[in-house]
Amino acid sequence: NDVLRIRAENVEGVNVGFKIGQRVRFVDALYAMLLPSGNDAALAVAQNYPGGEGEFVEKMNEKAKILNLVNTNFADSIGLEDSQDYTTPLDLTRLASAALENKIFANIVATKEIEISDLTGANKYLLKNLNRLLGVSGVNGIKTGTTTEAGQVLVTSKEEVNSSGNKHTLIIVVM
Repeated sequence: NDVLRIRAENVEGVNVGFKIGQRVRFVDALYAMLLPSGNDAALAVAQNYPGGEGEFVEKMNEKAKILNLVNTNFADSIGLEDSQDYTTPLDLTRLASAALENKIFANIVATKEIEISDLTGANKYLLKNLNRLLGVSGVNGIKTGTTTEAGQVLVTSKEEVNSSGNKHTLIIVVM
C-alpha cells in the first residue's frame, strides 16, 4: 500500500513516462518495472527506499548473499552499470525461484497487459509485458532484459505436469 514519489524522469533506457512529483502506488511501480522494464519505475522504488538508492543497492547485495547468489553483484538499482553489475545463469535461476514464492511477484510477471495510473488518476499508463512467450505452453513469467554488454537475456518460468499429475515449475535462463 506504500505510495512512491517520482523524483527523476527521462532515466536512461526504457521509461514508462512518469514525471517528477507524481505519486504512484508501490504495486503499480512493480508492474511498470517488470512488464515493460521501466527504468524510471525501478529508480523510483530505489529512491523512495529509506536511505535512498545507495542503501537500496546495498540491501540488494545483502539479499543476493542470503539467496546464495555467489556470482552476482549489483552496482545500481536499474542494472545499467554493465562493468559492475553481473550475474550467472545459475544465480538468475536461484533468484527467479525465490521471487516466484512471492505471490504478488508471480501474479505481476504473469500479467500480459495492465493499465495503471498515478494517484490522481489523471495520468494513465498502458503496460505490456515484453515476454512474447507468456501464455504459450504453460509459460507464466518472468522477465526479459537487454543491456549493451549482456545482450538479450530471458528468465522464464513454465509450469509442467508430470505423468503422476504433479505440477513442477521449470526456470529457464537464456543469456
